[in-house]
Amino acid sequence: MVIVQTLKKVFPTALSETTKKRLRSLRVQDIMSHPVKTIPDTANMAQAARLMGRNHIGSLIVTADDDHVGIVTERDLMSHVLALGKNPATVKVGRVMSKPLISINHDATIKKAAQMMTRKKGRLAVMKVNTLVGVVTASDLIKGLPETRETEAKPLMYGSKLVETADKNISVARIVNIMGKKRIGSVVILSEGKPMGIFTERDLLTTIMAKREPLSTPVGEVTSTPLMVTDLDVNVFEAASIMTTNKIKRLPLVDEKDELRGIITARDLVEAYSK
Repeated sequence: MVIVQTLKKVFPTALSETTKKRLRSLRVQDIMSHPVKTIPDTANMAQAARLMGRNHIGSLIVTADDDHVGIVTERDLMSHVLALGKNPATVKVGRVMSKPLISINHDATIKKAAQMMTRKKGRLAVMKVNTLVGVVTASDLIKGLPETRETEAKPLMYGSKLVETADKNISVARIVNIMGKKRIGSVVILSEGKPMGIFTERDLLTTIMAKREPLSTPVGEVTSTPLMVTDLDVNVFEAASIMTTNKIKRLPLVDEKDELRGIITARDLVEAYSK
């Protein structure tokens, strides 16, 4: 378990006024993910999973008759396919995708994007003159969070105080079932009762589905390690900086005894900033 200190403890003057001003002026086009990866609605979810896994992304824009009709995500695979015991190769993308697309203009502010993502509860398709030019995820948004009154809040106000854990010897299939039914994106994995790492939806895509590994694999063999955590005193801005720097979407919080006390996600931070 690696404890990541808050940036203010490491770099008391980490951000210059110029950097702060730049963050406040960012637009959606500055932080969006592009180019856009697409998949036809007639493809199956096994194909979608492998495509997402190979490209290390969590969603695909779905097409039909040369039109963009929806979006399919790693959460759709988890909750609507695997957790229900369905074979991804027999489930069409069009059956589980979210539609219609939630779109936002390329020059919209980060604040507006955060508010729309929180209200609509989904990734945003970025449009420029009626052309799809990118996608904005929660991870994209936290890269551009400015230091404001909203981002001074404690993230655990928006995160979860319950951290789901499981032993490293449990199969990936059982972990996926837990994540799908509880609609959570990660489980902290334990070795002899101590946190050793974290298994996420992205691990499922990149280390299981993309490589066609069996779901019977012990989760400890495919868990992201080491587990990165930080202390309870971080604020939303600091948590976003830690996640962005370390390229993670979930950040467990520990107390002064290094005991797990909660977990926050990129989406939690977006919700905090949207207030």
